[in-house]
Amino acid sequence: MSEIILPEEPKWYCLRSQPKHEHIAAAHLRPLEGVEVYCPRVRLQKSTRRGLVWFTEALFPNYLFARFNLRALLLRIRSSQSVAGIVRFGDRYPDIPESSIEKLRAAMQDAEIKTIETSLATGDDVSVVSGPLQGASGMVTQILPAQERVKVLMEFLGGQKEVELDLSAVFRPAPPLLHDPG
Repeated sequence: MSEIILPEEPKWYCLRSQPKHEHIAAAHLRPLEGVEVYCPRVRLQKSTRRGLVWFTEALFPNYLFARFNLRALLLRIRSSQSVAGIVRFGDRYPDIPESSIEKLRAAMQDAEIKTIETSLATGDDVSVVSGPLQGASGMVTQILPAQERVKVLMEFLGGQKEVELDLSAVFRPAPPLLHDPG
């Protein structure tokens, strides 16, 4: 059996965290000398039984990135709280090119938490997330910001009807965070 050769220069690696503990793993790794951590997360609104609620979630569930000297810190990283392991293929720990992390940071606008705004505009398709019309969908025809209401054109009883609803009762799904033009 051949000896595994680990690189000595710091490189980016993908770490697996305990479920829903990416940010906790990142917090435990940050104080370690020689370790740089990047844990991209998104803040977005989701429909719940209580209406729209803000959530912060990992962009890559159960994964985060760290730049460190694999040879010197392998055991310390692997045994850190909330870290389930370092992604590997057999005996090989693939590193992530610096350019990939830079592109990800650019897409996240150099932040670890990016808020996904779901502001409404006339013509947007929306879903009703609370009230007696919950589950229905339609198109925004008018926004009434002073009243915090919106008018939505809906298919209703065999025809189209314009319904006025609270802004918090409708939800426009967020566009994809990362767009690959090609």
